[in-house]
Amino acid sequence: MSEPTTHTLDVPGATLRYDVREPDGDSAAPPLLLIASPMSAQGFGTLAGSFTDRAVVTCDPRGVARSERTDGAATATPEEHADDLHRVIADLGADRVDVFASSGGAVNALVLVAQHPEQVRTLVAHEPPAAAVLPDREAALAAVADLHAAYQAGGTGPGMAKFMALASHKGPVPAGFIAHAPDSIPGFGPAEDDGRRDDPLLGQNLISSTTHEYDFDALRAAPARIVMAAGADSEGQLAQRAAAAIAARLGTEPVVFPGGHAGFLGGEFGQTGEPEAFAARLREVLDEPA
Repeated sequence: MSEPTTHTLDVPGATLRYDVREPDGDSAAPPLLLIASPMSAQGFGTLAGSFTDRAVVTCDPRGVARSERTDGAATATPEEHADDLHRVIADLGADRVDVFASSGGAVNALVLVAQHPEQVRTLVAHEPPAAAVLPDREAALAAVADLHAAYQAGGTGPGMAKFMALASHKGPVPAGFIAHAPDSIPGFGPAEDDGRRDDPLLGQNLISSTTHEYDFDALRAAPARIVMAAGADSEGQLAQRAAAAIAARLGTEPVVFPGGHAGFLGGEFGQTGEPEAFAARLREVLDEPA
């Protein structure tokens, strides 16, 4: 696979940067778009290297890494992110793409399919943090609101500690969960509050990503094949349960992938999942007939 070539695209409210890795030789497969949110394109280095037989596209979502916001806004919505993806696909000149989308990227990709179904052949949506679709929706959304309030009050340290407690919790979210979650994790996060509240996860995307209401009629009617994916090691966690809940609304079953929420990482950000097994599973799913 070639070294990635970086492209710059001006969109309403932001300047996006995305990378294209060309395949080794000719390829009849559509480009594979690897996306997440708020994770940057850097997190897909290992996974992209497993698909040398087709073009692979990665991008930084608006407000993250190289994709600067130009509108001065403090938050971003799944609709904005989906429109960004729509414009990136159009800029590629591709008729349709395959998409692997993880975490908040899966939320955004589901909106993309609902709004621009003609652009996607297969979407593999991996563990979207879709708290609004859960049976325990009321308590889960209250926990997200309390978590956001903790971040606004105390900064990244307590915000991330409470986020990690919620993300790793197994089973329905109990009432008042965040009040009992730790305010810090030893050795993790800043020791002092720096006063900033522009964290891409806790500030920009947390509320809009978790509270999004999906257009299930549009998703069911879309010609794109939608595969909800859940990690084998994520059983009972919020994002895993959300993947299963969305699959049920679509009349499908979630496909189990190796590892957990970050199962595709191969050392990026100091985390290693099961990248080889994960890539093999993704290839199997993408190669299945529509």
